[in-house]
Amino acid sequence: MATNANWTVIFGDKKIIKQTGEYSPRAFEIDDDAFWNDSKWSNIWAIQYVDDNLDYTDCVEHKDTTPHKSWNQAELGDFRDQFISRWDAELLKELQLSWDENSKDESEKGARPTSYSS
Repeated sequence: MATNANWTVIFGDKKIIKQTGEYSPRAFEIDDDAFWNDSKWSNIWAIQYVDDNLDYTDCVEHKDTTPHKSWNQAELGDFRDQFISRWDAELLKELQLSWDENSKDESEKGARPTSYSS
């Protein structure tokens, strides 16, 4: 697998893991069977994504003997739209819940989070 990946996707566990940056390392299980059951993922075991400019040849690992591919070679679409946006949405839910459960006065805890972008 790619070394120093920024993101890891484990298909069997339905998990997206942010490996670097703010709020990392952090994994979220994404409960969206329609997404995970898309036929383009049927032979993929895991993805180690760095970014589009550092596209190592072993980023996309297959379940069978298909050689590993880079994200760009695999032609699976936009990583941000498919994975990072889902992770960001889960984190935002968590941040909002934490804000809602905080007993401090709103003037002390600041504005309620309304968005998050990795």
